[in-house]
Amino acid sequence: MDKEVEDVIDKIRIFRKEKKISILTLSVDSGISRSHLFYIESKKTIPSLETLAKIAHAMNLHLKDFFI
Repeated sequence: MDKEVEDVIDKIRIFRKEKKISILTLSVDSGISRSHLFYIESKKTIPSLETLAKIAHAMNLHLKDFFI
């Protein structure tokens, strides 16, 4: 896995924890299964841009926030 991808995944986890959102809540709000979110945060799978957009929207972020 590329360093850039790992950085994006790390930001997902950081933002989620800063906002005190559980994986279950993020799952419900984003429409992404809890297990898929777990695999993303565990760096076992790479999220698509569509998935990243759903996660960003559920956390009231912009997609670009994961890349800066």
